[in-house]
Amino acid sequence: MIFKPLDSLAKIVAGQSPESSTYNSTGQGLPFFQGKADFQDMYPTARMWCTSAKRKEAVPNDILISVRAPVGAVNICNQKSIIGRGLAAIRPLAELDGKFLYYYLKANERQIDALGTGSTFKAITQETLKKIEIPVPPLDEQIRIAHLLGKVEGLIAQRKQHLQQLDDLLKSVFLEMFGDPVRNEMGWDKPELKAFGKISTGNTPPRNEPANYDGDFIEWIKTDNITGDAVFVTPATEYLSEIGARRARTVTNGALLVACIAGSVESIGRAALTDRPVSFNQQINAIQPSKDVSPLYLYGLFKLCRAYIQSHATKGMKKILTKGDFEKIAMIKPPFDIQNQFAVIVEKIEGIKSRYQQSLTDLEALYGALSQQAFKGELDLSRITLPQENNMPNVPMEPPVKDEMLPVAFQLPDPPDDSKWLAADNRQRLIEFWLNAWCAHYTAEPFSITAFIDAAYQRLTELAERKAFRFDDPANGLDSGEWYQEPAPFGTDEYEHIKRWVFDALASGRLQQSRNISEHDDKGKPVFGNVIELKAAQA
Repeated sequence: MIFKPLDSLAKIVAGQSPESSTYNSTGQGLPFFQGKADFQDMYPTARMWCTSAKRKEAVPNDILISVRAPVGAVNICNQKSIIGRGLAAIRPLAELDGKFLYYYLKANERQIDALGTGSTFKAITQETLKKIEIPVPPLDEQIRIAHLLGKVEGLIAQRKQHLQQLDDLLKSVFLEMFGDPVRNEMGWDKPELKAFGKISTGNTPPRNEPANYDGDFIEWIKTDNITGDAVFVTPATEYLSEIGARRARTVTNGALLVACIAGSVESIGRAALTDRPVSFNQQINAIQPSKDVSPLYLYGLFKLCRAYIQSHATKGMKKILTKGDFEKIAMIKPPFDIQNQFAVIVEKIEGIKSRYQQSLTDLEALYGALSQQAFKGELDLSRITLPQENNMPNVPMEPPVKDEMLPVAFQLPDPPDDSKWLAADNRQRLIEFWLNAWCAHYTAEPFSITAFIDAAYQRLTELAERKAFRFDDPANGLDSGEWYQEPAPFGTDEYEHIKRWVFDALASGRLQQSRNISEHDDKGKPVFGNVIELKAAQA
């Protein structure tokens, strides 16, 4: 396999940061990509735009690479855009297939990250980037390799989607059987958590006494073992000795472990069950369910109530849900036989999930093995059909418009009083305020709940950024800079409130529904489709 330095195979465009006064979130100018935070699975998503005339541009099919911490992540540019100093755009020349380069850099992200330097913010210099050695098989082989890896990557994405759909199904079943657990419109008993079982907080045996950890008597569970996706805690990487176990807290099968101390509120409330006896650290509260509580029901309840649980955490640099506050949280407690009916469904869904998860693991292992062999020239590619198009498929191109003439998206208005309306308990008032503004603006467009939620959450985040604060405590493992608490994602309460608003708006005539016009016949008359559209009533 022949290797050549990257700068002999591609043009490299280093990003730069335009004046901050030229940034906006309303769609004016070109999309502005600043770093990995803008990256998705393959293509970036615009969060900011920029109107600066002094700029560095990327064009469709450029490979965008993060050159400042984190170093090495890649995406494919899908539209003409401006890039900040956290990115570089790599524009392949004729000898190099763009998708092949993308997959090669992606497979070597860790090695590229290791090339970064800097004590505070790791970064990779342009000179180092230019010298990265790239394998150069014949162009047809490059295209076949990219096609093969793309196929496997597509299967991986499909499996992840299936797993998400199963999670969504579980939530739907829970809501169908028990209703919203916070509003409790079905009128179930709603006692405090201490009525669900014995609650205990973990304890960490002294680290300065090696005898506590010198052995493999019992697993030592930390919050990293509570993934938020798996029903059961993952295997521990550390064990306690018998001496250490006597100083720690231990639970048996069927206990629910809940993350209750974290650096961000988003990590609070992650929960997983135990399927074996374990010990756990002081960042975790445990519920050992009583005989009238199904562990699987309790798991489903916590999975659906993350935002509600997070709202009970203390505010500040460290987010803490103390045992005293934790055990006072009120949760619905239906009769045990109905809990068990739900538990049976959970077991069936989790059985399917387990098979899909194993399939995902196998596909990821296959992808890793194929990429290693492909980039070493060890794959027989003769049986792989060359794709008809050897350029990058499915990359949406920008419309042919001038930079400063892109349409301006509607920006939801500021609330009358940020300090009050941004509070969590006033979020429904804020949503209703924005719903009225949204419909008043989009009088000719179909009303989309999804589009509204996306816009509302983005606006909520922007308003939260105004209240950013300085954070300079190296003890927390973070460098100094501007930080803010990101608002919690929209949950069940917000969705239900929006739905109620829509029904009320239909009843009052503020919204009207009709079938969409899918096409016109040969006489120019509209042919109505089967999709129901909602539109704001014309004044």
